[in-house]
Amino acid sequence: MSRIEQALEKAAQLRNQTATQPRPVRQDRAVMLTEPALPKAAVNTDASHDNPLLVMINSTTSPVAEEYRKLKAVVAQLTKGDEFRNTLLVTSAIPNEGKSITALNLAVCLAQELDHTVLLVDADLRRPSVHRYLDVENGPGLSECLANGDDLAEAIIPTAIEKLSIVRAGIYADNPVELFSSQRMRDLIYELKNRYHDRYIIFDSPPVLPFAEARSLAQLVDGVILVVKEGYTPVTNIQEAVSSLAGSTILGIVYNDAEIHKFDERYRYYRNYSYSK
Repeated sequence: MSRIEQALEKAAQLRNQTATQPRPVRQDRAVMLTEPALPKAAVNTDASHDNPLLVMINSTTSPVAEEYRKLKAVVAQLTKGDEFRNTLLVTSAIPNEGKSITALNLAVCLAQELDHTVLLVDADLRRPSVHRYLDVENGPGLSECLANGDDLAEAIIPTAIEKLSIVRAGIYADNPVELFSSQRMRDLIYELKNRYHDRYIIFDSPPVLPFAEARSLAQLVDGVILVVKEGYTPVTNIQEAVSSLAGSTILGIVYNDAEIHKFDERYRYYRNYSYSK
């Protein structure tokens, strides 16, 4: 069993002891979406992105890519059942643990399945990065939908990766906590969750401890994945982050950027990367 799977299993045990179901969202305020058939923004149509951290695009046969496939399998197992728990939040305790690149690779990995489409939402309004990693032109996104009531359908844009669409963060917002705790955010998540039966919605949020946004979003989604960078995050920070997410469903922990000496030669690939963001 890999370190990722072990961490997820331990976190699942903790979840069963302490976590409760996410708060329901009101159904009477939701507005149905009609997504555009064509892109509404300039999108790089070359699927061969050159960022080495996008291993599910550029290094699909590597050991790291295989670890993401294992993570995908665990996530799929944890989210299936009588109700498809398809809204997921990826976050970390502190900055620079690799949450955004984890969310991206997981989204690509899920999109490569036959059974699912994926919408990746950049909910890090303070420090957005999804559009940059995917070579997508920055433009209106989540911030405008929440602050101005812009049509969410116009904010959803396709990528060069088949079955993967994104919602960019949009313009900088002075009050992201207020936006995420609003009824408009609850309506948006409800609509995204229920519009397509085969779609995963993955939110990349700010870190838990410096900012309050992740705590608000965690209460609205079906599950939370916490990214922990080996040798970087103090145990006390991890414990505090888990405590801060009380009341949400923590699906598990991704143990990121592991050092080579703690693994066998199959994991030599890890040495080449230092995950950030």
